[in-house]
Amino acid sequence: MSEATSTTREETDVPEETTPDQHRRPSLWRMLGRDRAAAVGAVILTVVALVALFGRLFIGDRAQRQDLDASLRPPSLSDGMYGLLGTDVLGRSMVARLIEAAATTLSVAVPAVLCSLAIGSALGLWAGYHGGRRESVAMRLADVILSFPSLLIAVVVLYVFSPSALNLVLILAVTRIPVYLRTARAEAAELRSRLFVDAARTFGTPSQVIIYRHLLPIALPTLLTVATLDFCFVMLTESSLSFLGIGIQPPDVSWGLMVAQGRQYLQTAWWITVLPGLAIVLTTVSATVLAAWARIATDPAQRWRLRLPKKRRAVSAAVPPEMIP
Repeated sequence: MSEATSTTREETDVPEETTPDQHRRPSLWRMLGRDRAAAVGAVILTVVALVALFGRLFIGDRAQRQDLDASLRPPSLSDGMYGLLGTDVLGRSMVARLIEAAATTLSVAVPAVLCSLAIGSALGLWAGYHGGRRESVAMRLADVILSFPSLLIAVVVLYVFSPSALNLVLILAVTRIPVYLRTARAEAAELRSRLFVDAARTFGTPSQVIIYRHLLPIALPTLLTVATLDFCFVMLTESSLSFLGIGIQPPDVSWGLMVAQGRQYLQTAWWITVLPGLAIVLTTVSATVLAAWARIATDPAQRWRLRLPKKRRAVSAAVPPEMIP
């Protein structure tokens, strides 16, 4: 009797075997650290955001302070931190102007993306869930906006009205609404026939609650990925409009406006144009790489690929995880 009791106790005291995957479930931060390209992109975007938010507190009025004696000085270590990237034709520090331009560029791109994301997603989820005539009206509205090139609409409107940051945000937000409307409509149209949506509808849950609690959390990763990519397009559009002279107007400064102001000095003072252009390229490429990573990281069906070593990811693209040795 005692032997049976001791055997039972030993069997109950022994913990069950668990796999390493059960002990370690990599978080998004750990998966981001494993992808070097995405990690570098995240660092660059973080630095740009911090510079845009807090850079003006340190530079004061140096972005507008003129010194004709220091006109077109090349990048040098002898002039201190503000002379590190040279000066423009009016002797203004390129470091200070790049910081000021980062704040201006992001203050246009980020609100435009957020406004179009909120409006387009709400209309798309509403139209996709209800279907019928509401869906047809929403899609025709998107087709009307998309029938005109967004850059052409911005040029015409800003030419008629006074070019300003507020008008620029409104125009860019309106022209990008169809992107989110179509994406959200497709997600909602596919999800509205799912079993959990039918169950919520059977229990009498209002349609607004179903859209907010059930459809939006599933569609949100895709919408955020589209927003990250759209941020690149909006920022490039703002830079193009500023380059054409109908975007940000002096004394304000943006990266696109800096490229436009320095193009005539490209052969004698390359840094005036190349440096803001390089800032645009680095920011847009970083956002694109991070968006591609986020699309996989937020998809439960694809997230396992980021947990594999880098050498095995190419094989995983074509082979299911259970077939990988």
